Amino acid sequence: MRHSGHDEPWRAWHAALAGPRLHHAWMLAGKRGIGKLDFAMAAARELVAEAGVPQPKGDHPDILVLEHLPANAEEEKKKAEGKEWQAKRNISIDQIREMQHRLVTRPTLGSRRAVIISPADDLEKGGANALLKSLEEPPQGTFFLLVTHRPGRLLPTIRSRCRVLRFGEARAEEVEAYLAREAPTAELAARALAASASAGSPGAALEFLSHDLAPMHRLMQQILAQGDDGFELRGKLADAIGQRPSRERQAAAIDLARAVIAQEMRMALRARIPAIVNAHGELNRLSAQAPTYNFDPALLVMEIGSLLAGAAQPREPAHG
Repeated sequence: MRHSGHDEPWRAWHAALAGPRLHHAWMLAGKRGIGKLDFAMAAARELVAEAGVPQPKGDHPDILVLEHLPANAEEEKKKAEGKEWQAKRNISIDQIREMQHRLVTRPTLGSRRAVIISPADDLEKGGANALLKSLEEPPQGTFFLLVTHRPGRLLPTIRSRCRVLRFGEARAEEVEAYLAREAPTAELAARALAASASAGSPGAALEFLSHDLAPMHRLMQQILAQGDDGFELRGKLADAIGQRPSRERQAAAIDLARAVIAQEMRMALRARIPAIVNAHGELNRLSAQAPTYNFDPALLVMEIGSLLAGAAQPREPAHG
C-alpha cells in the first residue's frame, strides 16, 4: 500500500538504488500498521530484480523474511489452515542463525539478496547480538531491511549501522479507502469510526474492525471526558475487552487508548497537557511491553482506565 506518508521513503530508496553504492542496512521506522512491511517487500523486489532474469510472483528465493513464528505445533496447524493463530513473543536467535547459514551461499537468481526482519524490535537479546555480527560484516550482495515500530528498543550498535527511512501517517481518506478494500462488508459508519480512531494507521484501523473495539472506544472517550470516580466505567471497560482476550486484542486495546489520548492532546487546553503527556508516555510503555509480557487482562484494563481517568477533563467544582 502506497500513501502520502511513503512518498519521502520511496524517493530516498530510489535515489539510493540509483547511486553508485547502496548502503547495506536500512531501518524502516514508524508507527505500527502504516505499511512498512509492505514497503520492505516491494523495495526488496526492486533490489533483487535484474534485467533479463525472470522474477517469481510469489515467494522469492532471494528475499528472506524473518517474522514471529507460531507459538507451537498446534498454532502452526491453525496458521496452515488459515485460522487465527498465536505467535511466539520474540524472533529467536535460532531464526537469525538459520538466516546466517543461508547467507553462506550465493543468491539464487541474481547477485543480490534481501533480508527483512519484521519487527526487529522483537528480536531476542541473543538474536540481536547475532544479527549485529552480520551487520558488521555483511556478506557480499546481502542487504538488510529492519522494520521497527519502536526504534529505541534496538541496540544502539544496530541503529548506528542502519540508514533510517521514516514513515508518516496516512490521511483519513487513505485509511478509509484501505478499509473499503480490506473490509468491504463492514458498515460504513464502523469504517469511518475505525479510521478516525486509528491515528493515521491503516493496520490499526483494520484491527479496530476485526477486534470490534467500538465499545471500548466509546468507554475510553467517556472516561477521558468525565473521569471515573466510582470505577464504574473501568468495570465496563473490563467487560468490553473480555475475560480471556488474546495478546493481539490486548495490544489493540493499548493502541486504541494511545490514539484516543493523542487525539485529546491536539484539542486540550494547555493546563491539561502535562497529565495527557504523562498518560501517553505510560501507554507507550505498556505498548512496548505488550509483545513480551503476560499481562493480567483485568489489571491491564484497570491501568489503561486509570491513565485515561488521570488525564480526564477536570470537573467544574460544585457550588453551594
